[in-house]
Amino acid sequence: MARAPTQYLIRKPLADVRSDIDRHGLHRALGPVHLVLIGIGCIIGAGVYVMTGTAAANYAGPAVMLSFVFAGLACAFTGLCYAELSSTLPVSGASYSYAYAALGEAFAWGLGWMLMLELGLAGSALAVGVSGYLVSLLGDFGIHIPAVLATPYIRPAAGEAGTAFVTGGGINLVATAAVLLFAFILVRGVSQSATINAVMVTVKVGVLLAFIAFGLPHVDPANWKPFIPENEGGFTYGWAGVLRGASILFFAYLGFEAVATAALEAKKPQRDIPIGILGALAIATVVYMAVAAVLTGLVSYKMLNVPDPVAVAVSAIGMPVLSIVIKVGALTGLCSVLMVNTYAHSRVCYAMSTDGLLPPLFSRVHARFRTPHQGTWFVALAAGIAAAFLPISMLGDLVSLGTGCVFITVAISVIWLRSTQPDLPRPFRVPFGGFRVGTLWLGVVPMLALVFCVLMMAPVVLDIIRKAMVGEWLPATILGLYIAFGIAFYLLYGVRHSRLRRALSEA
Repeated sequence: MARAPTQYLIRKPLADVRSDIDRHGLHRALGPVHLVLIGIGCIIGAGVYVMTGTAAANYAGPAVMLSFVFAGLACAFTGLCYAELSSTLPVSGASYSYAYAALGEAFAWGLGWMLMLELGLAGSALAVGVSGYLVSLLGDFGIHIPAVLATPYIRPAAGEAGTAFVTGGGINLVATAAVLLFAFILVRGVSQSATINAVMVTVKVGVLLAFIAFGLPHVDPANWKPFIPENEGGFTYGWAGVLRGASILFFAYLGFEAVATAALEAKKPQRDIPIGILGALAIATVVYMAVAAVLTGLVSYKMLNVPDPVAVAVSAIGMPVLSIVIKVGALTGLCSVLMVNTYAHSRVCYAMSTDGLLPPLFSRVHARFRTPHQGTWFVALAAGIAAAFLPISMLGDLVSLGTGCVFITVAISVIWLRSTQPDLPRPFRVPFGGFRVGTLWLGVVPMLALVFCVLMMAPVVLDIIRKAMVGEWLPATILGLYIAFGIAFYLLYGVRHSRLRRALSEA
């Protein structure tokens, strides 16, 4: 018998969402400082050490600083929405759980599936970055890793229509090993992982502050002129390039999603999660802006289209020891983001598995360490395989697109819950209020979040379409096949094993 469309829009009752808080079995070990550091650990990484150079050289020029402003504004408004939802519904799964309660099961599955893609590809991209900086750093000390072990099977190459992808080279086993190493650390326990993350965050922020301090006296203001280079067509420079640069840097702000996924392991989630989200976002944005200003002031932005733009800028100062220190900081930064990203990925899968939408292995908790060990190993292995075969340049746009979809759903969830559950206890509320159109509440912050997220996603979508039209079909194909498989998996497995559907049938 065919199912009515409304069967796929059943919402998880708020009472069930709240009851998950009491029966999760995970260990509440994280305070506000740990959560802020988890957020910084996930935010400050590839955005500074890799993607800033790409965005400046190819799209925004010195105005990459404005790209950070636009991306930061989109994330700030969305972060406020996260803060309200996470204080109201402090559960694992973050945006997935919010969508389940607000928009229904099909929307929750779609968002969770895209979130898995986003976090999985982000983990792969980070692992590739770790591999690159590690190989470079070891090379400075005379230790050379064979290229066949540190080069992905698919590589970017210049083509007539821009960047194209070719096969051959090797398999990036160094990147795969990096993901699996941090999976091992995460399985051992969240308290130990948070402590290791705190050490790595301290090191990488200290190194970036050193870069700013040593680089600032050597900045040549002439490198900032013209601040917004004249548009050369498409998204190459001009204001269009500034927005395209923002879309590239967008995924680097994913850290507060990782903070929200830690709700079940926070000591006082209603207080600590908003502090973690907003504190991490504010600190990371200030650091990003300062590094971008010094980076583009030390060398011409056209020299920054390299895997290690910060190291290139430092070389202009003539301090080889500082260059090595920067590489150590970059490696540490990428490692901390990789660990937190893997943590967030496993917790989203944990939440979906407890709802019956994913197999039980993702929600099995280790008897001793009280962590979802099997799910952590699974997501790490999947990200490691992708890292072995795919280059970092292929992954960034898909990650940003997934991030935008997730953020938009979060903003809509705030609007829906405010409209239908106005009396629900909210320890934190988005500022600036809103107005009602009939029974619909339209808040200033969630509406601004929607507008800015659309502005971030539009250049990515247009670029993927343009590349597909000129024969560069691989990014669009990966996205299309993943979405198709997700729909099939939900219809064949999720619908039949949904815990909510089973409870409704029994009732």
